[in-house]
Amino acid sequence: MASHYFMMIVGVYATLGVFLMLAARNPAANSSLIWFTVVSSAVHAVIMAMQALAEPMQRGHLLGDVPALLTVAVVLGGLMIAQGRGRSV
Repeated sequence: MASHYFMMIVGVYATLGVFLMLAARNPAANSSLIWFTVVSSAVHAVIMAMQALAEPMQRGHLLGDVPALLTVAVVLGGLMIAQGRGRSV
């Protein structure tokens, strides 16, 4: 069962990654997709952190997945704000 979940997540994030690379060609025109990635990454990190704290067998996520998701959110959000696209949501 875990392998099915893993492949689903890989498929979703690989697809999102392709669309983000396409969006990077014209960030102003694709700001909704970029902001979706920022917000959904932050929400995913918070939920995963809460679950990891509640379940001792999941604590490893606090060292890998949670920081990675927060890094994506902070970097993309910071780039959007720095480029003046912070209000284009």
